[in-house]
Amino acid sequence: MLRALAVDDERPTLEELVYLLNADPRIGTAEGASDATEALRRINRALESGPDGPDAIDVVFLDIQMPGLDGLDLARLLTGFARPPLVVFVTAHEDFAVQAFDLKAVDYVLKPVRRERLAEAVRRAAERRGTATAASASTAASAPRIPVVHEPDSDHITVELGGVTRFVPVDDITHVEAQGDYARLHTDRGSHLVRIPLSTLEERWRARGFVRIHRRHLVALRHIGELRLDAGTVSVLVGTEELQVSRRHARELRDLLMRRP
Repeated sequence: MLRALAVDDERPTLEELVYLLNADPRIGTAEGASDATEALRRINRALESGPDGPDAIDVVFLDIQMPGLDGLDLARLLTGFARPPLVVFVTAHEDFAVQAFDLKAVDYVLKPVRRERLAEAVRRAAERRGTATAASASTAASAPRIPVVHEPDSDHITVELGGVTRFVPVDDITHVEAQGDYARLHTDRGSHLVRIPLSTLEERWRARGFVRIHRRHLVALRHIGELRLDAGTVSVLVGTEELQVSRRHARELRDLLMRRP
């Protein structure tokens, strides 16, 4: 049973988050804090209490943009503690995902929070806490467990399938599809779901020939076989799949294709 602390400066959002957490059977208790300073005082009390004390906190569900000390600042402070609580970011902004996972966040949940999405974050926190507890029991000097961060390097992106980590060459990816808080990478041999925003991949892979054609799609120019115009609509053929091009991206895409070697 996890002991949770929710942190958000917007009172209605905080109350809803605490309500949803308390409704999850894996949560023993869930409390709220209206800013990072209050949360830090509460976490300090929890650390003084010890992991089995009455004030202990296992996981913090943390907003990012708050007045004064923001969520990323608080998470950085927590990394300095010997046994900090786990962190799940709950935010309306997708732009901080890479920074969040650099801080070893368990999950990154976008607002408005859906019950099933929050339940998945709780599951991950419970799994991580269980693993950490087992590791502590076996050896006090064990290394901290680092979460898998689906962040691209220059040539590959790591994906997980059935507990196996694979390294997918970026050049094999034909297009990327936004799916809520995730992105689905499509290749000729299948697809992979990764936990990283489409906007982050767009920024990182622009120099590798990926272009945004729609709010939901990022496409590798080299994998576009046809550009189709039909009654004012524009689409591209990527392999055997036809993808719609939004009006705002159509002109840029045509210019890029015309200049393509």
